[in-house]
Amino acid sequence: MIQSTSRTQRLFSPTFILIAVIIIAGLSQGLLLPVLSIFMEERGISSSVNGLHAAALYVGSFAMSLVAEKLLSRTGFKRLLLGGVVLVMLALPVFPLVSDLKLWFILRLLVGIGDSAIHFTSQLWIILVSPPEKRGRNISLYGMSYGLGFSIGPLGIRLLEYGQAIPFVLLAILFLTIVILAALYLPDRAPEPVRQEEAGEPRKVPQIYRLAWFALLPSLLYGYMESSMNSNFPIYGLRSGLSAADIAALLPFFGIGGLILQLPLGMLSDRYGRKKVLMAAGLSGGLLFLAVPLAGNHFIALLLLFMGAGGLVGSFFSLGLAYAADLLPRHLLPVANVIASFHFNFGSIVGPNLGGAAMQLGAAPLLFILLGSAYLLFSASGLAFRAQSSKKSVNMNRL
Repeated sequence: MIQSTSRTQRLFSPTFILIAVIIIAGLSQGLLLPVLSIFMEERGISSSVNGLHAAALYVGSFAMSLVAEKLLSRTGFKRLLLGGVVLVMLALPVFPLVSDLKLWFILRLLVGIGDSAIHFTSQLWIILVSPPEKRGRNISLYGMSYGLGFSIGPLGIRLLEYGQAIPFVLLAILFLTIVILAALYLPDRAPEPVRQEEAGEPRKVPQIYRLAWFALLPSLLYGYMESSMNSNFPIYGLRSGLSAADIAALLPFFGIGGLILQLPLGMLSDRYGRKKVLMAAGLSGGLLFLAVPLAGNHFIALLLLFMGAGGLVGSFFSLGLAYAADLLPRHLLPVANVIASFHFNFGSIVGPNLGGAAMQLGAAPLLFILLGSAYLLFSASGLAFRAQSSKKSVNMNRL
């Protein structure tokens, strides 16, 4: 009996549960945004309103990021994670039951709050327990897990033919399963206590930006890219002559590319430096995004471009966090994680609105021109950061 219990605890280890949570969180985001965008486009709602509405999820996530650090210090990792999962689980099945856009807006806010709690706790947990020499690999495994769910999510569009409620109910059931497993097997880990000399210092946000501004830009770009692809591309695709089935088939390949290159890029960053890998991936990914309008509605060309771009920039958020952890002392990492979440949510709010406005003006290719240009500018900004690669950050990490 004792051996059976021990085997069960090993099977449902904290690592397994965290990976499962991240996969399902990616699944919900990968499905929710394109499905609701298609619903609204079919109802004749303008692309600018569609984009503004999609940003509600990230407004909720943004609001949560402002209080996440304080909540974590009061609740610990487990309770904050469970709270986020339960909130998303309760909101998802309500979407197909109501058609009022105001209620959808509120529901998206709630999902955003829950998603932010999930990502904040899981990211920080993984970073804090990872040794520096394996940080890139471990955070890449986190990114792969999210990418796996994110890639599978759009396939749920095909379930709509069996009823609009089916994909939402299935997601809620998966979240309920995770709630049960996390409640039973996840340890109640608390954040590391802050030393008195650290607690008495001024707020560290300016210091974090001074030491690691370049490492915090990838989260901004990742949020902008992810929300644009999920909220704007379904509209772009329909207006370019693609069917809903084509869109459902194409979106997963963006995540598949990320799955293929996530771990290799993480391991390369451990070996050759995260800044070099981020700059090279941003440059190459930006060029592929600029090529998307040239592909028109050719399915295979779009598939290859999405797989390549997704592979190159799909690990931006996780590699940026790992780079920030390299540059900053340990006690600043929770605040840096909050800043990264803040950047992600800001980019996610800007993405659908900027892309929706561009398409509303009849300039659909501008969606990918802006996206590609943003990554090229990021890579160029890395040249400026090299002059600030400060010894202070290295010395502080050694303390």
